[in-house]
Amino acid sequence: MNAVTRYDMTPKQISLVKTTIAKDCNGEEFDLFCEVARAKGLDPFLGQIIPMVFSKGDAEKRKMTIIITRDGQRVIAQRCGDYRAASKPPTYEIDKDLVSPTNPIGIVSATVYLWKQDPKTSEWHEIAGQAYWDEFAPIKPVPTGGYEYEETGEFWPDSGKPKKKKVPRGEVVLKLDDSGNWCRQPRVMISKCAEMQALRAGWPEEYNGLYDEAELDRAKIIDLTASEIVQQEQQENRLRAIGGKDALTVWWGNEFALQNVPDGKFFDAVIEHIKNLDPVAVAKWEDANRASLQIYWARHPGDALELKKRIEAASQKRAATNVDEKRLQHPLMAG
Repeated sequence: MNAVTRYDMTPKQISLVKTTIAKDCNGEEFDLFCEVARAKGLDPFLGQIIPMVFSKGDAEKRKMTIIITRDGQRVIAQRCGDYRAASKPPTYEIDKDLVSPTNPIGIVSATVYLWKQDPKTSEWHEIAGQAYWDEFAPIKPVPTGGYEYEETGEFWPDSGKPKKKKVPRGEVVLKLDDSGNWCRQPRVMISKCAEMQALRAGWPEEYNGLYDEAELDRAKIIDLTASEIVQQEQQENRLRAIGGKDALTVWWGNEFALQNVPDGKFFDAVIEHIKNLDPVAVAKWEDANRASLQIYWARHPGDALELKKRIEAASQKRAATNVDEKRLQHPLMAG
């Protein structure tokens, strides 16, 4: 493996990064970002590495996540010495029946194939990375009547000003976020997620803890941090190991409380849970439990198809006009 070319910034450059690229970072977050950029040999000014701060207004949930852009990913890969770029375009699974406001062309998944050299035989073999649309696409709830701010009766201790909560008005529907490129370039965005999956599969040491921006577009929409996603997935793996091969680990919405559910009872338990949830909560629950839902699909494809229809129906149902704010902001889960 080739040595990493360190990228050392001058004091003036460091100051410029702090006031521009990393302006949302606090002191510790900025120090960490600079250390990662230096260790990976990436140039912030060329957009190879970017800090992203989640939950900036919540000290308990606040988290800075390191983003490696596609240029940065390929710089790291080229230095490995055992990497070759894809020799064919990504493949897409398309289902026209899925075309909707949340999936403009009906993409099911994208698969990218990279090449890795075996250090012993020097032979090249393909490394596959697959990304599913319903796991990565940034789908957000949108109230038809917009939002209003209502006073909670509480006051901020520092300023004395009244606290307000954001309340949706009218029907809440799910739409694909149009602030980025997911609507304009759906194939490109899902293939970026698939390529990052392939890079992690083939070169885990180089890409551990690093994310492509497209992967976190969904997290930005549902207000999750990468650390929350990773933490829950680690807990799921531990509980699944304890519960045996027929257990499915489910997060029901109580902080990070997880429960092992026998797959024979999984369908009924999910239906009972989601029937009283609003569309936003259903979408969060589905995203949080995507790993268990995939396992259930593999074991019981017929029942899983019916369950998928029920979940989609619950996601699209009418929300009450006066939906409680707390039901729109309960906690959650990364990959």
